[in-house]
Amino acid sequence: MTDGRRGPLIGHLEELRARIIKAAIAVVIGTIAAFVFRSQIFDLIIAPYAEVSNDEGLVFFKPTEAFALYMRLALFGGVIIASPVILFQLWRFIAPALSRRERRAVIPVVAVLTVLFVGGIAFGYWILEYGLDFLLGFGGDQLTPVIGGNEYVSFAVQFLLVFGLAFEFPVFLYLAALVGALTWQRLARSRRGALVTILVVSAVVTPGDVFTMLAMAVPVYAMYEITILLIRLTIRR
Repeated sequence: MTDGRRGPLIGHLEELRARIIKAAIAVVIGTIAAFVFRSQIFDLIIAPYAEVSNDEGLVFFKPTEAFALYMRLALFGGVIIASPVILFQLWRFIAPALSRRERRAVIPVVAVLTVLFVGGIAFGYWILEYGLDFLLGFGGDQLTPVIGGNEYVSFAVQFLLVFGLAFEFPVFLYLAALVGALTWQRLARSRRGALVTILVVSAVVTPGDVFTMLAMAVPVYAMYEITILLIRLTIRR
């Protein structure tokens, strides 16, 4: 690799490191803030389980497990609190590839990304109870669920993050169109493949019942169609 090529590459890597550090600092600050309210966050997270299990309590099996549980919850809360900073740093990293007019969209894009991420988590929280009801219902009268707090929190956090990330999908399609990697015509021609992919991914990342799968797939595909319309109306090339 020549020095001419190595220079820009090192510059990009250094900028990436700086962006990651800034995002990490935001997560640490958010995690500390969330840890202060760990009990309230815990009550919120276990509410769907309490509803489905008729208030049967969670248990922990190791002396360190309760502390680890609260730290995981605090980190989850920290990511949500820091999400505007994380998304802003991501946008700033890719901004040099955009035109000056496109870079001016930084605030609207970051705002939409944040709203969709938090909205996806909120929607996933609403769906969580139905997913738990489906999973715990397999035990019937023969099996009594004794759920470890650590396992439940890990499951719930992953479930909510999956919904949050899934709802970001249309924005990244829009950004790809903004930099010229996609067109609305190509997305329109790919509707059938997109629908199949969304259904398959939804089936894999959700607990497995039809309701929860469709609860993810339907809004994500609807946003896919809305994204096609937005690209068609707002991006001229």
